[in-house]
Amino acid sequence: MLAAVLLLLSACADMSSQAPAGLNRRRMPKPYLRDDDDAVVKTDRNGNGPPPLSFNSDGTFQISIFEDLHFGENAWDQWGPQQDINSVKVINAVLDHETPDLVVLNGDLITGENTFLENSTSYIDQIAAPLAARGLTWASTYGNHDHNFNISGAGILARETTQWPANSRTRSMVAGRDAGVSNYYLPVYAAHCRGRRNCTPELVLWFFDSRGGFYAGERREDGKQVGQPDWVDGSVVDWFLTTSSEMRREHGKTVPSLAFVHIPTNASLALQTERGRHSVDEHGQPGIDDDFPLAQQAQGWCADGSNGRECAYGGQDVPFMQAIADTPGLIGLFSGHDHGNTWCYRWDRLVPGMTVAGHGVNLCFGQHSGYGGYGNWIRGARQVRVSVDSLRSHVPEAETWIRTEAGSVVGAVSLNATYGADYYPSTPNDKTYCPTCNYTAAASVSRRR
Repeated sequence: MLAAVLLLLSACADMSSQAPAGLNRRRMPKPYLRDDDDAVVKTDRNGNGPPPLSFNSDGTFQISIFEDLHFGENAWDQWGPQQDINSVKVINAVLDHETPDLVVLNGDLITGENTFLENSTSYIDQIAAPLAARGLTWASTYGNHDHNFNISGAGILARETTQWPANSRTRSMVAGRDAGVSNYYLPVYAAHCRGRRNCTPELVLWFFDSRGGFYAGERREDGKQVGQPDWVDGSVVDWFLTTSSEMRREHGKTVPSLAFVHIPTNASLALQTERGRHSVDEHGQPGIDDDFPLAQQAQGWCADGSNGRECAYGGQDVPFMQAIADTPGLIGLFSGHDHGNTWCYRWDRLVPGMTVAGHGVNLCFGQHSGYGGYGNWIRGARQVRVSVDSLRSHVPEAETWIRTEAGSVVGAVSLNATYGADYYPSTPNDKTYCPTCNYTAAASVSRRR
């Protein structure tokens, strides 16, 4: 399978890489651990893992975010493997135009409920192969579909780090069943400083596991699977607050940051619905807004921690929202999950119905990247670019845009102090369909969990 995936790389057309039009191209919690500590980068010293992240010599750093790839659907039908083949083509099409310094896989890498126990995590190899062939490294968050009866975040992490140790930067820094798996941070250093003890990061990347789905291999007495809460756990929030505080004390300043989590918080829903159906303005917050209302963390859970049809929203993501809102220097929180949403919104106030006020952090969706999962919105990947100069401004800034599988750029904006008041072109609501998938074919093998 791996050889077949690699062959796809040579079959892709050679397309030029250009900067987007309108954007300037300028190249109890554990104690705080520096990037040069053994617990964080021990593979580096063995020569197996990637070196610490750093800015380019021109002072820029770019991230490509692929999300909701949903590999592994219906392997027994013709269309299941064909979806995966076309998802690999999306990855290659985007990367033929973009040259990121890091790839983020922002949740729902695999549709776990469709996988077999024996090979559920092997789908990671199909995602990893085109990235590794280009010499890229990646960092993952895990989504609700990555947690299911035959698959777990821990299993995916093991696959990443054992099969792709030179390329995977995914870590797990918070222990405990309730924490989930993909909770960690990655520092990014200046070009001249690559993780030495005397260096202060120019940027910190935070990754959170919003969990959801089901606990692997567990059933209740009635035979039903055991649901896993779908919000960032309080133990992770405590770790984040402690670690970021110690980081500020260690370096004597606030280090600007970006954060990634699969399921968006209730703040995104409140902003989306504040003024009715068109609260997200097509020129102020350009992007697709088809998933209305969106599905937020703690959806389907009651305040007492039970889940069922009578539960709408339990509010368990409030501590995480408070931590995100109060973190100085945090430019944006990037989510997936809602395939039909691709906008960014500046959260800078107390939105009606909320108990937490935002102070300027941008809440962004990416682009549905895979041919698995629901919806036929054009596939692609959000790009985020920062520069040392923009991070050192009074209000740290980032440039972001979406590169589609067709090679076009949509939704290009600057996440700055005036975002939301600035005028941008609207995003076309284009659709694409799997060109080689026969969805009328009957299943030849029965589905099993």
